[in-house]
Amino acid sequence: MKSKKIWANLGVSDLDRTTKFYQQLGFKQNGASEQLTSFFFGEKDFIIHFFLEDVLTSGMKGMVSDTKAGNEIIFTLSADTKEEVDNWAKEVRQAGGTIVSEPEAFGAGYYGFVFADPDGHRFNVFQM
Repeated sequence: MKSKKIWANLGVSDLDRTTKFYQQLGFKQNGASEQLTSFFFGEKDFIIHFFLEDVLTSGMKGMVSDTKAGNEIIFTLSADTKEEVDNWAKEVRQAGGTIVSEPEAFGAGYYGFVFADPDGHRFNVFQM
């Protein structure tokens, strides 16, 4: 099977809050409607659509993960330097995200942290 493109669909409770959060972090918006807000991530413009939870649940024909009870997936955002990782942590806090684990060194030559957006979707900012 061959796929032309891949993107992610995540559920959120408040489109305006989600839009403001990702805009404040500097992500480029891909579009929006009454049902979703969408952003480009990374140099290759990976797309994440943030759908209202009821819309996504209906389209998936089942429940979406409860991000308060567990992890659904973790996206990794690459950083070039430790300073960039630290700056990301500061910007995430200012935008209203939750730092799940503070920036730290781990393994040989690895540095990063984990954050959750206002709906609990997790991202790892990682420098190696």
